[in-house]
Amino acid sequence: MSDSIILGIESSCDDTSAAIIKGNSILSNIAANQAIHKEYGGVVPELASRAHQQNIIPVVEKSLTKANIQQNAISAIGFTRGPGLLGSLLVGTSFAKSLAMSLDVPLIEVNHLQAHILAHFIEDANPVPPKFPFLCLTVSGGHTMIVLVKDYFDMEIIGKTIDDAAGEAFDKIGKIFDLDYPAGPIIDRLAKEGNPDAFTFNKPKLENYDYSFSGIKTSVLYFIQKEVKKDPDFIKNNMNDLCASVQKTIIEILMNKLEKAAKDLNINEVAIAGGVSANSALRTAMQDNHEKFGWNIYIPKFEYTTDNAAMIAMVAQLKFERGEFTDLRTSATAKYDL
Repeated sequence: MSDSIILGIESSCDDTSAAIIKGNSILSNIAANQAIHKEYGGVVPELASRAHQQNIIPVVEKSLTKANIQQNAISAIGFTRGPGLLGSLLVGTSFAKSLAMSLDVPLIEVNHLQAHILAHFIEDANPVPPKFPFLCLTVSGGHTMIVLVKDYFDMEIIGKTIDDAAGEAFDKIGKIFDLDYPAGPIIDRLAKEGNPDAFTFNKPKLENYDYSFSGIKTSVLYFIQKEVKKDPDFIKNNMNDLCASVQKTIIEILMNKLEKAAKDLNINEVAIAGGVSANSALRTAMQDNHEKFGWNIYIPKFEYTTDNAAMIAMVAQLKFERGEFTDLRTSATAKYDL
């Protein structure tokens, strides 16, 4: 790994983030969150892009200061080109292009989903990095997929959601429970005090490695409507058990397909990535399968699970070594295939 110093910029959704990487060592990883979306129960794209405009310069300056790096020491700039919210991506892309032009350094475009997976190769992400080939369950508010990773830039999606993502299901069910946004971490916290076997919800029956989470959302909604008719305080009186039961169901859906893929492909190198990989029940399930199936498991540090610029910088470093640069004609894209 080279000692080049790269600035990474991430702005795909509602977090503005900048990071400095040297080799595969993160010197700084700064993020500004947008609390305003809690008022609306989800990310409002126009508000997100405006907040990125306000946050991006202070965040980049803070990342340089924390890393004790001057602008003229930057070897290249990596940025999230997509996928994500187009307005948000435009802010990061435009800033990265402008800064690269002013510093006369190479510009490197990064696929956000690829970055979640390759975050495992950051120096302190794991005690040791995954060995190729490995399976990576990439799961967040916008994406849920099982990826066969053959090499750094040779990845194949073998299963994906046909409707909602797992993180989206957590948030939508949280809204049914009248929880704040984002609901996933709240459900995770409340579930620790509940009985995961208190209630049973429907699971999809798909033959391949694909996922579906619209069914559990509907199952929970109809169940709650029925119970609230009998007891208006049902949700409040059973909140912990409801959260534990929902979480158990979603994690079982995720793990059943991952277990099937690992068995069918005879792969025991298994990783998780994305925002939902911070979920404590998912991490426990991975640890259980390490003991049950002999998996070598890779669970990233919490700061590398949510949208962050460290993972963008990691991919940019790998591309820098390969001389894979882009030019000023590049543009942000809401859809960007893995």
